Amino acid sequence: MTAVSPAEAPAGRRGIATTARGSLFALAGSAANALFGFALVAVVTHGLGARGAGALFTGVAAFTIASNALKLGADTALVRFVSRDLELTGGAGVPRLLRISVGPTLLASAAGAAVLLWSPGLAGWLLPDLDPGQAAAMMRLFAVFLPVTTVALVLLGATRGYGSVVPFVGVEQIGKPALRVLCAVPLVLVAPSVAGLSAAWLVPGVLGVVAAGVSLRRSRRAHPGHSRPAVETREFWAFAGPRAVSSVFDITAVWIGVILLSVMGTSRDAGVYTAIGRLITAGTLLQLAVRLAVAPQISRLLAGGDEAGAGQLHRLSTRWIALFSWPVFVILAAFPRTVLSLFGPGFAGGAPGLVALSAACVLNVGVGNAQTALLMAGRSLWNLLVAGGAFLVQLGSGIWLVPRYGVLGAAVSWGLAIVVDNGASAVLARRRLGFRTVDRGYLLAALIGLAAVVPVAFGIRTFFGDSVPGVLLGIVLSIGTFGPLVWRYRVPLGVGEFFGALRKRSSENSR
Repeated sequence: MTAVSPAEAPAGRRGIATTARGSLFALAGSAANALFGFALVAVVTHGLGARGAGALFTGVAAFTIASNALKLGADTALVRFVSRDLELTGGAGVPRLLRISVGPTLLASAAGAAVLLWSPGLAGWLLPDLDPGQAAAMMRLFAVFLPVTTVALVLLGATRGYGSVVPFVGVEQIGKPALRVLCAVPLVLVAPSVAGLSAAWLVPGVLGVVAAGVSLRRSRRAHPGHSRPAVETREFWAFAGPRAVSSVFDITAVWIGVILLSVMGTSRDAGVYTAIGRLITAGTLLQLAVRLAVAPQISRLLAGGDEAGAGQLHRLSTRWIALFSWPVFVILAAFPRTVLSLFGPGFAGGAPGLVALSAACVLNVGVGNAQTALLMAGRSLWNLLVAGGAFLVQLGSGIWLVPRYGVLGAAVSWGLAIVVDNGASAVLARRRLGFRTVDRGYLLAALIGLAAVVPVAFGIRTFFGDSVPGVLLGIVLSIGTFGPLVWRYRVPLGVGEFFGALRKRSSENSR
């Protein structure tokens, strides 16, 4: 581990402690989000079938891509610039940052909504399995809620800049997912329809923007600031502009397979692929949780000139992510049919696609949040170039593979994009920022998280097959192997430092 000077050490330790506590809360929120997400997919697929569910989630995919595009990268920019402002002025520049960011995103999202409202042909192209009138009505419904959702994402970016993951987790990972399930269940029981379930998915967004605004107001009152340096509009949008485009690539990578399968395949295939995506998202819960907590900490350390502390925080957080995420993807790859059968009949056929994506995600979690490190260092243009290259790989391979291989083709194209995006980001973070990832602790994590779990899981698969008893026994024995090794080597793995930070009281915390 790289040594940190005495002057730098306290800031670095505070960053680790804050990241650890924030990551724990965000992990709980991510777990809740995954649970509610699984519940929603199960409710929708059982209420509408794979075909109806595919149509609904295709609409959700298009809406999610649009809202993430029309926030113009302002949410990530606010994470970076608000955290920097807190380090330099105590928060005095935040009101101007909000004026710079919210107005343009509101105008852009309103313009996007207008385009959707007056483009019935787009609805027919995107949702060919629905009646044209039904498809147009569904598109208009999504258009009405587009500005609200977009502005909420921007405001939540500002709350993350204050170092708190609570508002984002409470709104995006717990509140909205829970309300969606609560709204969807009675509709499925009484009168299931694509339009009704679309409304159930959208309505919680209104409460989300209110909660985000209230939380941001409280944060501003707690940090009034002590000086007022000018915040340059040009600097803000010079960072946000490239991030606006790269965020479109990022979210499109998740949903483009659903859209390609809907347009070039069948809605049934789109529904199966959506279920696979839920499982992959569940496997990256810890990575997302750490990302939410670590981003503002890295930004503040770099703003204060503590490059060594920022590098140390990135290295430790990457080790935590890899160690605890790799076994999840090993289990998914060993027992894909059984896991997918949880969504209902007809979903087990997507097993090869789940295996392909699980293999790609071994690299994804293995490099940690390299993209976040680049962004918090202000390198949004680098992030754009990498994300753009990965998107071209995914789109090109998807157009060729999806008509031939269906769900597997969509999964392989996404997997290729994951490898390109994360691999290139890790190389840039190492060579341009000096953020090392691989050290003795990381290699030990690889031995425990992969080398010790793979033989157990696939050995059980050999004897018991891809079955319910097999997956249960595989999980139990994998934990039985993994857990004692983590405890035995907790100090060189940095696990003790993680949980020690959770126990230790500090003047900074995730709230």
